[in-house]
Amino acid sequence: MNKSLSGAAVLLIVMCGAVPVFAQKDADTEPTSWVYFSVVKDDNGKPVRNAAVVLHPVNPKGKQERGGMELKTDPDGKTNYDGIPYGVLRVQVLAHGFQTYGEDFDIEKSKTEITIKLKRPQGQYSVYDDHNANATPRQETAPPQPQEKKPD
Repeated sequence: MNKSLSGAAVLLIVMCGAVPVFAQKDADTEPTSWVYFSVVKDDNGKPVRNAAVVLHPVNPKGKQERGGMELKTDPDGKTNYDGIPYGVLRVQVLAHGFQTYGEDFDIEKSKTEITIKLKRPQGQYSVYDDHNANATPRQETAPPQPQEKKPD
């Protein structure tokens, strides 16, 4: 086989492997939904642009199936996809400067709108920090003095 033909074969294999798992469902026999996502900041409701919205199908046993796809939000924090099969859809959202979001949604209508509110990262909890600023300090007591042994 010559090099150009083998390169074309590799390209064809790569392209076929890149087809999302959602495309495997037959739209004529199984209902699908057009899913609209809106990603906003939890504290002020402003849109989060360029957030990665990762979609994974979930089987009836609750396990995430192989495949899936990633969408990116526009400057208005919106993205959408037409052709999501009915059933459970696992949605993960990742955006720089925000906590990772994850939730399962039951897709059961021809048009589904999902609003996701991203939170800023929280500080780490440490047992060494003073968590109760109003608490009075514990009084230290002197350790008990060792008692002398009396001879028997």
